[in-house]
Amino acid sequence: MTIIRFLLGQLILLIDWLSSPRSPKRTPQQQAAVDSKMAGLVLYHYRACPFCVKVRREMRRQGLSIELRDAKRSPAAREELLAGGGKLKVPCLRISDATSQAEWMFESSDIIEYLKQRISTQ
Repeated sequence: MTIIRFLLGQLILLIDWLSSPRSPKRTPQQQAAVDSKMAGLVLYHYRACPFCVKVRREMRRQGLSIELRDAKRSPAAREELLAGGGKLKVPCLRISDATSQAEWMFESSDIIEYLKQRISTQ
């Protein structure tokens, strides 16, 4: 079973790499404005998780710079996810700002919808 999981993970990464979407072309000022809207966001993920790949592809498609933390390979990231989010489930988007505590969002479709809304507003 471990070998099958490994091979499927590698296949997912290969397909993602071969069909990677392109980021939109923006001026440096436009990209800085988009980057400022993404400040305070951290995505906890596993490299070969298909739902995480889905979120990262959307991030590339929109040209979003969001900090990534691999909860499988980094014990510190795993502990942060467990302590803050309450469960070891990825993808998970940590949303924090200067005025409130961090909010933890699970589910790839919810994360993608939130990112689309955040980029179009504010």
